[in-house]
Amino acid sequence: MGFFVGYVLGFAFGVGMIVGYARHQHTRSKRRTDLAAIIAALARMTVEDSRKLLPNNFYPSWVVFSERQKLNWLNQHLDKLWPYVDEAASEIIRTSVEPVLEQYRSAILVSLKFSKLTLGTVAPQFTGVSIIDGGSDEVIMELELQWDGNPKIALDIKTRVGIALPIQVKNIGFTGVFRIIFKPLVDEFPCFGALCFSLREKKKLDFTLKVVGGDLSSIPGVSDALEETIRDAVEDSITWPVRKIIPILAGDYSYLELKQVGTLEVKLIEAKELTNKDIIGKSDPFAELFIRPLRDKIKTSKTIDNQTNPIWNEHFEFAVEDVSTQNLTIRIYDDEGIQASELIGCARLPLRELEAGKVKVVWLKLVKDLEVQRDQKNRGQVHLEILYYPLNASSELYNPFDPDYRLTAVEKVFKHAKDTADSTDSLKSTSQMKKDVIIRGVLSVTVISAENLPATDVIGKSDPFVTVTLKKSEQKEKTRVVNETLNPVWNQTFDFVVEDGLHELVILEVYDNDLFRKEKMGRCIMTLTRAILEGEFTESFPLDGTHSGKLNLQVKWNPQTIIRD
Repeated sequence: MGFFVGYVLGFAFGVGMIVGYARHQHTRSKRRTDLAAIIAALARMTVEDSRKLLPNNFYPSWVVFSERQKLNWLNQHLDKLWPYVDEAASEIIRTSVEPVLEQYRSAILVSLKFSKLTLGTVAPQFTGVSIIDGGSDEVIMELELQWDGNPKIALDIKTRVGIALPIQVKNIGFTGVFRIIFKPLVDEFPCFGALCFSLREKKKLDFTLKVVGGDLSSIPGVSDALEETIRDAVEDSITWPVRKIIPILAGDYSYLELKQVGTLEVKLIEAKELTNKDIIGKSDPFAELFIRPLRDKIKTSKTIDNQTNPIWNEHFEFAVEDVSTQNLTIRIYDDEGIQASELIGCARLPLRELEAGKVKVVWLKLVKDLEVQRDQKNRGQVHLEILYYPLNASSELYNPFDPDYRLTAVEKVFKHAKDTADSTDSLKSTSQMKKDVIIRGVLSVTVISAENLPATDVIGKSDPFVTVTLKKSEQKEKTRVVNETLNPVWNQTFDFVVEDGLHELVILEVYDNDLFRKEKMGRCIMTLTRAILEGEFTESFPLDGTHSGKLNLQVKWNPQTIIRD
């Protein structure tokens, strides 16, 4: 009997061991499978997937997301090939850069020639690569490159004052992103017809200039002129959308060269709540606007003295070469007189956000740095009105007078201008027409009411009235005072004769009428563009300069467009 019991218990224990082992192996296998699936999923994660898991503000400042893949293998090969690359690249640079330096040299310099040019023994390092979505007939790559080299570069320069100087370019430090385009794709080897390259983004360019056997800074003006020449040559000769085209297979690749594709018209209206940079008084702000940061392409506004809520009402035009990648950049500075101007803030608007032929009104928030936006300080906002005109295949502006072209935005103004002009006159380009057209008419502004105005009196009420001012013509009207209310109703209409509607501004300011003084409660500013396009509209405008309140208006435009002689 004991033998039988022992047998049964041993058998049960053995079966239990087998079952337990099997379950353990199954669980272990499942864990490995799940872990493999997790690792595979992590490997497939994109930068956007990572950002969905945790918002940016939960990451430490040192965590940086990069969409570029590492290129250690390429750097290892480049180190071995660098002596041969140096020899070939040095000759290419000499023959291609000398004409560019001549083109951009300052007036104080007569000539610039390389007397020595080698790139040294330190190869550049590629820190990342990414593939950009492009057309079906192209492959686009972006390579991030860093170079702290030891090149031997010597320039022979001659100045206007008759001095010849041998200049060394030393301590070069460069970090940037190059875009390489393989286009068009073809069937024959190497499967693309031409290679285009350009500097997509310049993050750093540092160098030192030194006279052989002397100090360049001892010669007034030459050091700055030479450094400016080199930087301008780099900026304009290879910076995107400028591109260098290298034919690989025989063919005509002129269509790949830089061309203007449109015109951007920008009205700089105003700014509000700018940071005050002055200890005594207020800032004296002015604006710089550009698409390409070159000296002759940067537009500068006038300076508004002692004001943190300036009104400029200025118009600028820019050539656009690539809508998909270019941006409108605006920088607001405080004018410090003879000292260097101090940056208040900057903003950027990607041109791809604009719809061709449509007026876009925007308020852009100013930041300290466009690349690293960790500073949350309020630096103010800038008010712009923007219109993008594309070019057609024949490089002429779309003809707004063509009945087959859908009239939108300001084009309606030019259509009306054409109808009043002599039909025998040849049609001008849109840009020229805009300069020659005066938009004349009568503007009717009905101040209907206001809502939720701030309380300025002790009893929690206000005695509001509104002033209506045309900035350019300096015409001014005001409503009656409505006592003891935060939601006044006026229903008063004012008519203004406008001589130049495209460049006029309407400024509406709400005041509290006290016995001994007037206290401003807020303001709103509008252009006449919408009134000219729509003829009549009713709208509520929020008041700037106050925590609450809006103004209800009805605006009507009666046109009388004429053409300048």
